[in-house]
Amino acid sequence: MGRVVSPPRNELDKLRQPLTEGEKLVFDFFDEHLSVEWEIYLQPHMNGLRPDFVLLNPQVGMAVFEVKDWDFSAVNYSVEERSGKAPVLLGEKDGKTFSKQSDNPIEKVYRYKNELFSLYCPRLQRGNGFAAITAGVIFPFADDDSVKSLFLPSLRYRGMAEFPKYNPISGRQALMGIDIKSVFPEGARPHSKQMSPALADDLRYWLVEPDFSVAQRQPIELDTHQRSLVTQRTKTGFRRIKGAAGSGKSLVLAARAAELLNQGKRVLVITYNITLLHYLMDISVRWPKERGNTRKDITWLNFHSWCKRVCVNADCEEEYKALFRDHGNGDDVLNHALPSLVGTIIDDDDGALVDRYDAVLVDEGQDFFPGWWNVLRKVCKPQGEMLLVADTTQDIYETANSWTDEAMTGAGFSGDWSVLPVSYRMPKSALDKAREFASHYLPDEKTTLPVNPQAALELEPCYLRWVQVDSGNAVESCRDEVLRFFSEGITHDLAMTDSTFLCGSKSFGWDVVKALGQKGIKSVHTYDEDDKESRRQKMGFYMGDARVKATTLHSFKGWESRLLVIYIGESVSDKDLALIYTGLTRLKRSVNGSCLTVVSSASKLMDFGKSWPDFEMVGARVSHAEIVL
Repeated sequence: MGRVVSPPRNELDKLRQPLTEGEKLVFDFFDEHLSVEWEIYLQPHMNGLRPDFVLLNPQVGMAVFEVKDWDFSAVNYSVEERSGKAPVLLGEKDGKTFSKQSDNPIEKVYRYKNELFSLYCPRLQRGNGFAAITAGVIFPFADDDSVKSLFLPSLRYRGMAEFPKYNPISGRQALMGIDIKSVFPEGARPHSKQMSPALADDLRYWLVEPDFSVAQRQPIELDTHQRSLVTQRTKTGFRRIKGAAGSGKSLVLAARAAELLNQGKRVLVITYNITLLHYLMDISVRWPKERGNTRKDITWLNFHSWCKRVCVNADCEEEYKALFRDHGNGDDVLNHALPSLVGTIIDDDDGALVDRYDAVLVDEGQDFFPGWWNVLRKVCKPQGEMLLVADTTQDIYETANSWTDEAMTGAGFSGDWSVLPVSYRMPKSALDKAREFASHYLPDEKTTLPVNPQAALELEPCYLRWVQVDSGNAVESCRDEVLRFFSEGITHDLAMTDSTFLCGSKSFGWDVVKALGQKGIKSVHTYDEDDKESRRQKMGFYMGDARVKATTLHSFKGWESRLLVIYIGESVSDKDLALIYTGLTRLKRSVNGSCLTVVSSASKLMDFGKSWPDFEMVGARVSHAEIVL
């Protein structure tokens, strides 16, 4: 059996954050000179932390290493000791002195080691258990003696200097001389009574590369029809695509944006939800690039941010502010008055202050009003391209009804929709449950049911669970269900940071985030009650974050995850049903398995929940056989 390396060796040159020259040297050193039982994890996602290396041996222990490619001839480093406080790392260059304390590697590995001990491996014994963790720093291009002398005050302050074999610092001499005892003294130990395979299992959930990171290195896979939509345009340049959840609408749009950039076109991508933009950008980088940078050279904006940009660029910011000052920020202003103002600004733009584009692409078009689309048409250059993709089954803002046949004609469309009926996202069992939900609870005229490409086969393992709870137990149940994925061995290759929690209420979501926090689990979330702060959180929400993901069902529309916990509150309106359906369709299929748990306080949905393979009432599990009887 070969060594476990995550990400795999053959993928290391494709990492989104490439290895430095020093990190490459250190990886080769560990790979060549440690026994094969030592697993090597590079840049793992550890609850908001991203150490350079974590090493794990189920019989011996674990180690965390920071690697610094610092050039000591370019910067003069020193450490200033302070009474009662951590020594400060300073740098001096060109006669200027500046603090480098935020990059002090001793402080970093000290924090890593303590979190490893207290959170990731809770079964380690107090006291001697600390010896199972090595925290080291490696300077591949600096002298060993110099770095040891430099950081001695920091090591002393943190109580690490008296245990050098557990807190090693090394430089180029140790690396070049293949001195494993200096770089990693514990690396040669055959076993330790402090360590066990069970403890290693605790840690792996935090070390294995997240599914999202793996996907980011894989090219977009499209079927023949999808590929034709990406590579070809209609005669008029106008195209509308509809399809079921998971049918690849967003893949087609993001790939088309990248393809147009390859052709030297100026592209604008517009969404309603802010968080969806990150997902589309992450897809676009997976389309083969011939020119340009999709993240920087394509304009990605949500509709109302684009409206504000037009007003600012056209020197109409005062008119923009007056609109909200005089009329508030209600639906009438956002949905009608603001787009009308923007349309007028564009019509009067004789000085070409408003940016024009060769192509305007709109995702989740069912969230848009026809008037918004027509305003966007004004910035599309003559003979340009306009693309609208939609799924009326996910009409969570109840705007799809405004897209009548007459409105479609007035929006420049003719002929039939391009249809994507097959869902490639969901595993079959989850897709069947989503279809069942839509058939029972959503209006027939709005429903586009997903179709599985392998209708008779279940090739991907899928764990589906429904937990019916009282609202008073809901927060704790949601927290426990997130942790349950990992505490009961349900998952194997998935990382803790693959977990995603969704609900419809910011206040409830924040309570769940706090409950996870009390267990030491950090989350990236969008639940702030202040709209401005929540907007900032949405701008920073992305699946590549090194923490558990938590957001609203609204904000996760268009996204996907292999580990989902969804909460449904007591009161469920007709409008909420489309939102719940959207949440159920976010599960991503994989040959390695996926998991979806619904925690529900809604009595009207309990009969639907009882049909799930694993159904549990508050406190007592009910088997599928008992339900049938």
